[in-house]
Amino acid sequence: MKCLVVVAHPQPDSLCRSLARFAIARLEAAGHQVTVEDLYGEGFDAALTEAERRSYYAAAFDASSVAGEAARLTGAEALVLVFPTWWYGFPAILKGWFDRVWSPGIAFDHASNFGPIKPRLKLAHVLAVTTLGSPWWIDTLVLRQPVRRILRIAILGACARGVRFDMLSLHSAEKPAPERVTRFEGRIAAVLDRWPTR
Repeated sequence: MKCLVVVAHPQPDSLCRSLARFAIARLEAAGHQVTVEDLYGEGFDAALTEAERRSYYAAAFDASSVAGEAARLTGAEALVLVFPTWWYGFPAILKGWFDRVWSPGIAFDHASNFGPIKPRLKLAHVLAVTTLGSPWWIDTLVLRQPVRRILRIAILGACARGVRFDMLSLHSAEKPAPERVTRFEGRIAAVLDRWPTR
């Protein structure tokens, strides 16, 4: 499949980047065509521009500043997101990628009466891989996994209905023992190995 891997961490030696490299290698070994979108490395600007916002409900969205990112997203059959969870939300740069790239005419179409939007993406599989400093019980029991819910219901539910979605969260990840990281990589492999290679 055509797989887009989006990485959102500012440090090249971070655990997130290591996990992204693991996922990329696993996908390539299975024969998938992998494209990597390194948001920090490529200097992606997270801020929605005035032109983009003014054109949001116009006849055509002004995607001129994100044409490359949009083409990579719409061409993908599978998506892997690798990012840290900060303050129980997306890093600003990843949120900005959703704001600017998952836009009208790219990820969805507006309904004529401002009703529910209509999905455009042809994604079959999405895997979100995230690291959190907090323990599992705060994310799961207290806050009820806000990032997972936003991804599954608000973003993918609106733009890629019917997609197979998995999310893997490594909690208490400030200084995880090597064996915990290895076990987590095994969980990533288990998900990716289920993806069809045709």
